[in-house]
Amino acid sequence: MQTLYFKFTAAPESVLIFSKLGMEPWGRIGTGCVELITGIMLLLNRTVFIGALLGIGVMLGAITAHLLVLGISSAGDGGLLFIYANIVLFSCIWIAWVNRQQGVALIQKIFPGKK
Repeated sequence: MQTLYFKFTAAPESVLIFSKLGMEPWGRIGTGCVELITGIMLLLNRTVFIGALLGIGVMLGAITAHLLVLGISSAGDGGLLFIYANIVLFSCIWIAWVNRQQGVALIQKIFPGKK
């Protein structure tokens, strides 16, 4: 959620990154919206597992963008955004693991009678 300010205010670094990806402005704003929803879901007990899965997906996308298009160091940040993306990815993996029973309950609710 820390980067939302930069995405929603069209900070030059954020615009540069999404321009390199060919996703400016819709990708920047859309990604910000998904990150906002993810952050809220991570804060709510009932949705923390889904929030963690969304966070994993968003961070895998960010890391992939860094590795394939942007480079580890993007917009002269010395690799800081790449490091943050990895920290958030592993944090979301840990949160999903800790709350895996919520995931099991969700699957059982969607597919009753399946184990």
